[in-house]
Amino acid sequence: MKNRWKPSVTVAAVVEKNGQFLLVEEHTPEGLRLNNPAGHLEPGESLPQACAREVLEETAHGFTPSALVGIYQTRLQHADTGAFTTYLRFAFCGTLGALQPGRALDDGIVRTLWMTPDEIRASTARHRSPLLLRCVEDYLAGQRAPLALVYTDPSALDEY
Repeated sequence: MKNRWKPSVTVAAVVEKNGQFLLVEEHTPEGLRLNNPAGHLEPGESLPQACAREVLEETAHGFTPSALVGIYQTRLQHADTGAFTTYLRFAFCGTLGALQPGRALDDGIVRTLWMTPDEIRASTARHRSPLLLRCVEDYLAGQRAPLALVYTDPSALDEY
């Protein structure tokens, strides 16, 4: 039997405040890169739960998803190995909570920063993924779908 291909499922947060977007600067094999707060879906969590967890881990802020901005697919080549990975990203917008003082950021995250759309557009060479800008542009265009569109069967929330 042929091996089954499986994309890497990720979540991302599009957080806007006063015309600026919350990004993270992180160490990658390609060097320091910018990204939305984002990461991988883990066993036992829904997509919105994963997004809230990733924002907390990468920014030390709580996050409550309120809408789905979009579902995105891309294929990236890793500079360190040359291997390709296909990513399936679910991007959410929502409400940023308070900073949790003293909470350490995830390994590899250097800092959080706020950037305008023009600053994001001008820094594409530093983007970890082309999906960063696409998510921001879709958000700016008013693209939103209700969270009810993202259903998680209770069996997916079982402990592994």
